[in-house]
Amino acid sequence: MSLYDKLQQLGIQLPPVSTPAAAYVPFVQTGKLVFLSGHIARHEGKPWVGKLGHNITTEEGAQAARSVAIDLLGTLHAAVGDLNRVKRIVKVMSLVNSTPDYTEQHLVTNGCSELLGEVFGERGQHARSAFGVAQIPMEACVEIELIAEIE
Repeated sequence: MSLYDKLQQLGIQLPPVSTPAAAYVPFVQTGKLVFLSGHIARHEGKPWVGKLGHNITTEEGAQAARSVAIDLLGTLHAAVGDLNRVKRIVKVMSLVNSTPDYTEQHLVTNGCSELLGEVFGERGQHARSAFGVAQIPMEACVEIELIAEIE
């Protein structure tokens, strides 16, 4: 099954690449690696605002991280032209806007990691970091970046 068939089965339509909010590009390829810039969580086209441990639950944060994964897939598609060329998702780094005492950043990030696993199977298993941070641009609850290897 093609990755696009899998996305259709999951009810996912890839979004276009978002316009960068500052002085950077959405992705850079060097050799066989593609580095995607951080993507913030969006809900209904606007930043998904909130702070984990204050006004967003872990479950809501995981949903936000899943939405980021979909945006990342849209950018990765634009970067490589065909997601079937992805040999491996290498690394995911997640920043979770959270209170100082919140410690479930890893569970929030699972929203992204689990979707990548559903779409890519074994090729979607990746190294990962999940950090709690005091703030994210535009008050977003989650920001995630990704590194992929292509054929």
